Amino acid sequence: MMRFTLPRDLYHGKGSLEALKTLQGKKAIICVGGGSMKRNGFLQRAEDYLKEAGMEVKLFEGIESDPSVETVMKGAAVMQEFEPDWIVAIGGGSPIDAAKAMWIKYEYPDTTFEDMCKVFGLPQLRTKAHFCAVSSTSGTATEVTAFSIITDYAKGIKYPIADFEITPDVAIVDPELAHTMPIKLVAHTGMDAMTHAIEAYVSTANCNYTDPLALHAMEMIQASLVKSYHEDMDARDAMHDAQCLAGMAFSNALLGIVHSMAHKTGAAFEGGHIIHGAANAMYLPKVIKFNAKDATAAKRYAFIADFLKLGGNTETEKIDALIAMLRKMNDDLNIPHSINKYGEGGLPAEVGFVSEEEFLKKLPDIAANAILDACTGSNPRIPTQEEMEKLLKCCYYDTEVDF
Repeated sequence: MMRFTLPRDLYHGKGSLEALKTLQGKKAIICVGGGSMKRNGFLQRAEDYLKEAGMEVKLFEGIESDPSVETVMKGAAVMQEFEPDWIVAIGGGSPIDAAKAMWIKYEYPDTTFEDMCKVFGLPQLRTKAHFCAVSSTSGTATEVTAFSIITDYAKGIKYPIADFEITPDVAIVDPELAHTMPIKLVAHTGMDAMTHAIEAYVSTANCNYTDPLALHAMEMIQASLVKSYHEDMDARDAMHDAQCLAGMAFSNALLGIVHSMAHKTGAAFEGGHIIHGAANAMYLPKVIKFNAKDATAAKRYAFIADFLKLGGNTETEKIDALIAMLRKMNDDLNIPHSINKYGEGGLPAEVGFVSEEEFLKKLPDIAANAILDACTGSNPRIPTQEEMEKLLKCCYYDTEVDF
């Protein structure tokens, strides 16, 4: 038996933020990030709509990018004191992911972070509050997913929380919020969405319900992402829908080792973070080559190439055409192809901030942690420790995957 779970209600299209007026409750806490939602007036509008619905509203502001365990615990403590019956998270993936984890701790105060990380092992939520997610970026799709990514900075590891219990009750996908994204964020979140769609389609948990969502998302991203990067707002609107479709697919079909590797390299290096979407963009072509040794995965990658009209006669030619398309998209979006060329802000650099010495020193642990990541189990080809180390080296040096 398989399961397909999405939010109970999904409001989409321009002006859909107004759906907050329809929520019924007494108290709502709004969880938000670093300030862009406030600067652009969306936070005030959200607060006004909730008050119009008759609710007392409290703000929890300043959730950082790649939210920490400490922020989660702090937010949960505020919730326990305020006792909201609606948690409304507005912004990019970080505030929504953080609020999901806060929700767990709010409902079950004795729960530890380690308890939260037990894959599909959470107790029943909604005993105290329901959850509404409002996305402002076009990539993570956390507004419709059963996932949250929280960083343990003491260990330098990003941990995925995975359980259908944290799928939001209400999702609001209003493209007006995405119009304010800087182009670097457009690039990184867009390639994150493309990775979601491709990994969901070749996942061992794919099904007839997830495949159409994944394929249509890929087609939309192929057509719209680079245009969105160049400030085409119609394409920006299309990307906001496309990333949500990709999220619906991967939340139910799960992901693969592109995400396992991105989770375990993101916070591992002293020079700074490797932005999640950029990591996915760099690793995806390499992982496709690695996974294509699996016959079922190869057939599915070739089908993607046909669906996107990329050309090629043989299965190998089609897979190579898919890889070439993704690498060209990275070039068009100014994303580097390898960790050693990953510079400040995710931009290409002659010499990136992750030194060869640090990379090689940490490689065995990173590889081991990536294999243990929650996303690895649904990858079409499970790597050994040796293979994961080789694959990560290919991602560091941008060398060919031939194993």
